[in-house]
Amino acid sequence: MSTTERPRILVVGGGYVGLYAAKRIMKKMRYGEATVTVVDPRSYMTYQPFLPEVAAGSISPRHVVVPLRRVLPKAEVLTGRVTSIDQDRKVAVVTPLVGEAYELPFDYLVIALGAVSRTFPIPGLAEQGIGMKGVEEGIGLRNHVLEQLDKAESTTDEDVRRKALTFVFVGGGFAGAETIGEVEDMARDAAKYYSTIKREDMRFILVDAADKILPEVGPKLGTWGKEHLESRGIEIYLNTSMDSCVDGHVVLKNGLEVDSNTIVWTAGVKPNPVLARYGLPLGPRGHVDAQPTLQVTGTDYIWTAGDNAQVPDIAARKAGVENAWCPPNAQHALRQAKVLGDNVISGMRGFPQTEYSHSNKGAVAGLGLHKGVAMIVMGKTKIKLKGRLAWYMHRGYHGMAMPTWNRKIRVFADWTLAMFLKREVVSLGALETPREEFYEAAKPAPAPAAAAAPAEKAKAS
Repeated sequence: MSTTERPRILVVGGGYVGLYAAKRIMKKMRYGEATVTVVDPRSYMTYQPFLPEVAAGSISPRHVVVPLRRVLPKAEVLTGRVTSIDQDRKVAVVTPLVGEAYELPFDYLVIALGAVSRTFPIPGLAEQGIGMKGVEEGIGLRNHVLEQLDKAESTTDEDVRRKALTFVFVGGGFAGAETIGEVEDMARDAAKYYSTIKREDMRFILVDAADKILPEVGPKLGTWGKEHLESRGIEIYLNTSMDSCVDGHVVLKNGLEVDSNTIVWTAGVKPNPVLARYGLPLGPRGHVDAQPTLQVTGTDYIWTAGDNAQVPDIAARKAGVENAWCPPNAQHALRQAKVLGDNVISGMRGFPQTEYSHSNKGAVAGLGLHKGVAMIVMGKTKIKLKGRLAWYMHRGYHGMAMPTWNRKIRVFADWTLAMFLKREVVSLGALETPREEFYEAAKPAPAPAAAAAPAEKAKAS
């Protein structure tokens, strides 16, 4: 970390909003006008809409992450967490990955922490659940599912086999429906290489507390998506929730009980809880309260956007929707980040702020290879697509929304190669404990019993 007399713009969070806001600021900034500092526990940004395809092996995990230092070469990138903020002194406390915490002064502040998985105090969830918010979880889920097939193939215990081949997904929004669609596709392909496992031996269960899945694309496409997943043998239980999952024994509110080694939790997100320690005005659900200019309410030097922000949806309110807020998706995050970056520069120079307004352009979702739903909004017209065409729309939109041309090209290359090469179905489960085998080889061997005997005799004499 360098010391500087220039004003510091501190960006807390290196996700979609943090990355794009920092890029925008540095693009608009004059040489030497300010120092941009980005703080995040990870040194890379993850494009979360591609995590289901990472879990299915359709995209290499390295291609859905963007190294912050590479994309922001002229910024300070600190790997750590901002644990508290003193607004009176304009000082943030940074806790690095190693070493002691230290204070970092700032002049302008951007809050872009994003969201974390929304969980409930369900017995067994913390021990058994698998989230889908980071690339590590996507890789872990893929390895875990393929490992379950290995276990089922190798055992003669019918209960162990049944538990290994039962997969439970909680949450029927985009993340849940896309993930179960992609993983079921992968498992179906992988089963071809196992002599004793067929798709009919596996059980996929999707649970949601709401009365529908895929609410983002509307009721008709949501119904089609549900029927499509059910046609692939996926059981869907609506208006229900999970009561417990201790040791993999899943108990649902509707009375169904199953044993499963795989419990994937995608039941929504919530703002990062650390926001409560920043002294910022928060909304009823923990989001930072923002003005249409993306300035935090009551301040003129703090901005926020993305999943951790409560931003008024001006376009929806003009259309007559009262108390409308921008939904937490990549569509809004990308556009908010650009307006936020411009407003930070304007605020630094004493110019007026610009309000953020964006009309919803629709939503797209992939449900596995060549399967998807899409709702495209053009003015007052809504175009609804399903099947292969919607899947092309899904890949096209997210492929172009992926940050940097480097990553765009790599993702499209993965897809192109997949047209000619079969899907990889290799489990790299040792990634979880990569040093275990070396430890077993290097640890001291116990003394042989015969060698120990003379020493005991000598001691006795």
